[in-house]
Amino acid sequence: MFAVYAREPNYEEPLKSLATGERPEPDVPDGWVKVAVRAASLNMHDIWTLRGVGIKGEQFPMILGCDGAGVLEDGTEVVLHSIIGDADRGGDETLDPRRTLLTELHQGTFADHVVVPARNVVPKPAGLSFAEAATMGTAWLTAYRMLFVKSGLRPGQTMLVQGASGGVSTALVQLGRAAGLRVWVTGRTAAKRALAEQLGAHQSFEPGARLPERVDGVFETVGKATWGHSIKALKPGGVVVVSGSTSGPDAEAELQRVFFLQLRILGSTMGTRAELMDLLQFVDLAGIQPRIGAQMALRDAETGFRSMLEGDTEGKIVFVT
Repeated sequence: MFAVYAREPNYEEPLKSLATGERPEPDVPDGWVKVAVRAASLNMHDIWTLRGVGIKGEQFPMILGCDGAGVLEDGTEVVLHSIIGDADRGGDETLDPRRTLLTELHQGTFADHVVVPARNVVPKPAGLSFAEAATMGTAWLTAYRMLFVKSGLRPGQTMLVQGASGGVSTALVQLGRAAGLRVWVTGRTAAKRALAEQLGAHQSFEPGARLPERVDGVFETVGKATWGHSIKALKPGGVVVVSGSTSGPDAEAELQRVFFLQLRILGSTMGTRAELMDLLQFVDLAGIQPRIGAQMALRDAETGFRSMLEGDTEGKIVFVT
């Protein structure tokens, strides 16, 4: 079968590890299902896999792709949940110390077929295309958990999204607007800020700009470059929810502000299967159309990888088979 995969780790030049071509058809263990992939979306996690982060050397070559949507052998249209944990453990899968994602231990979705545990597929809403559904399992699920499970924000309050055009950020803008929050966004360029407003942001600002007033919550995926601004932007008692640090993790902690203003800093990672099902229902009921910045054939995947590596994104990058 055709696949896009990482040959070996290459931290300094990850695209040199990227390969396309034929890979063996996957075996289907008991309790697992085979999915014919129709669409899969690109995530920063795939760049880190090319670098060799979060994956052991003996796992290469590794088919890339954390999430996607496709069809079971009986014709059922499904969305993939990419967290694979202990089925007998129960509870929140994201807290399972032995959990793993597709592309860390098991082959990923950038291929004609992928196999996953049967519990890792959920029905695809008819109102979502395969390409739209393929954005849900990682970026949109991360955004949903940050906003609705972790932040504690209520409709009518003000949220600030740091970074205007990435997959998680655009999802936060669309979800926040649909849920009745006032959505503010920062973006590095006028085009990125315009995109955020097109997607529903009430106002957009340059990075580090002085805001009209302090906000109830900040959503962080950038890290070092925006952390100080995030902490200074919060009202007393406000919350910052962190799910990434694309500009680096070594941010100044601003601890004096944290304790004096009684700020809350919460980490958030991916989401549960139940949250994915709730997300899909919410998007369907609210009539939200997930922002797809670029859609291309899986065989042209290198173009999408290069755009993500260079920060040239306007929503999710989706590959179709």
